[in-house]
Amino acid sequence: MGVPVRLQLIWWGLAALVLLVSLWLLGQAVLPFILGAGVAYLLDPLADRLERAGLSRTMAVVVITLAMVLAFVTVVLLIVPLALRQAGALIETAPQMYEQARLFVETRFPALIPDAGQASQTLAEMSAALREQAGTLAGRVLGSVRGFVGTVALLVIVPVVAFYLLLDWDHLVARVDALLPREHAPVIRQLATEIDAALAGFLRGQALVILILGTWYAVMLMLVGLPFGFFIGIMAAVLSFIPYVGVLIGGATAIGVALFSFWGDPLWIGAVIAIFAIGQIVEGNYLQPKIVGHHVGLHPVWLLLALSVFGSLFGFVGLVLAVPMAAALGVLARFLTGRYLASGLYTGEGAAPEPAAPLRVELVPLSPETPSPGGQGPAA
Repeated sequence: MGVPVRLQLIWWGLAALVLLVSLWLLGQAVLPFILGAGVAYLLDPLADRLERAGLSRTMAVVVITLAMVLAFVTVVLLIVPLALRQAGALIETAPQMYEQARLFVETRFPALIPDAGQASQTLAEMSAALREQAGTLAGRVLGSVRGFVGTVALLVIVPVVAFYLLLDWDHLVARVDALLPREHAPVIRQLATEIDAALAGFLRGQALVILILGTWYAVMLMLVGLPFGFFIGIMAAVLSFIPYVGVLIGGATAIGVALFSFWGDPLWIGAVIAIFAIGQIVEGNYLQPKIVGHHVGLHPVWLLLALSVFGSLFGFVGLVLAVPMAAALGVLARFLTGRYLASGLYTGEGAAPEPAAPLRVELVPLSPETPSPGGQGPAA
């Protein structure tokens, strides 16, 4: 006798609730393990490919780990310090750019400000407050970033967890599959496959897009001599994780800095605009369709909602889990929608009645002594 559906829903609901409460209570403690599991998940296809090339699983994991450590050290030593210095300089210079923009608007377009005196005073006070807080804000931001990146948990626990999980990834997947409830195992495998396709396609594809865009924006902005160009380019590429957000924020920042730095030289301002225009054209017409694709099912609005909700509920851990949870919830929503469209609740038709039990009729041959149906006695 199967377990009633209502009881199954109660059990799975309680399990999901326990998981969410655990993440909320132990968010920072489990963050290194979540990051390690995510790294192992992303690198498992590469390990499988190296295995097919002839390496053992252990040797494949060792090669991948050494390559990742080398890449991480290179980023920390060469890219992060430069980006942090330019970010701090940009924050300190922001009040001056704001003041220049305010003076330009007041001088050239006074009609845009109804009450010039009051608006000027308000803008001046805001500018002074921003200038006073810029240094403190920059110090806090950079200090928190350094503290976060330099956390022992992230530098030690994440690589160790990723190494061991990557080493045993196939065995872990097989073990989880063996623990699935037999009644629902085929459906769960199907949903897991769809979630994996959506999540892996998005994350791996988007990481490659960010790398290409970051290289293009940072190098080209530095070549045209834009101050803080390296940081602006990296910021625009990372924010392109959400379509159109990166080019809007990064492009607006770059053009604002270009107007402040290259005023009177429209050639270089146009060069900055052209860099972002070319990047957007290449991203929209080649990188996103060819690398990420449209089959992953993660709409930009859905991503923004997931980042907002999970970030508010679980902090930084929620931001890390937002994309996987968005992919999983999207697949589940499509699955439930399909079930709804096939149900009587949508079609308005009742369920087909159960077929009646077959009527069993036993045929017994007549014996010579058995009276005939006409009542004339035994047959002659």
